[in-house]
Amino acid sequence: VQLQASGGGLVQPGGSLRLSCAASGSGTKINAMGWYRQAPGKQRELVAIITPGGNTNHGHSLEGRFTISEDNGQDTVYLQMNSLKPEDTAVYYCFADSFGRYWGEGTLVTVSS
Repeated sequence: VQLQASGGGLVQPGGSLRLSCAASGSGTKINAMGWYRQAPGKQRELVAIITPGGNTNHGHSLEGRFTISEDNGQDTVYLQMNSLKPEDTAVYYCFADSFGRYWGEGTLVTVSS
């Protein structure tokens, strides 16, 4: 499974960004996709996960600002991030669960004025 993430960048506090992650080359059923993030000096943490049936789980304190969604027909997931805060600054990593967990290259999100 190859994962291509996009949508990171620089945004001011209070702004919004939308990340995308497209899976390709699997040939097998993808059971879940989602995002982790890792801020400088911190451990990687779960941002959100979604299954093909649309069941979602968001990281603690992120629900309400971050929303994960999918285009199941395209094996693509999106992460809508609103009301961004400087502490949301991190590298965001897309993942897909099939026979094992696959990771995309991270995309940097910087929230700064």
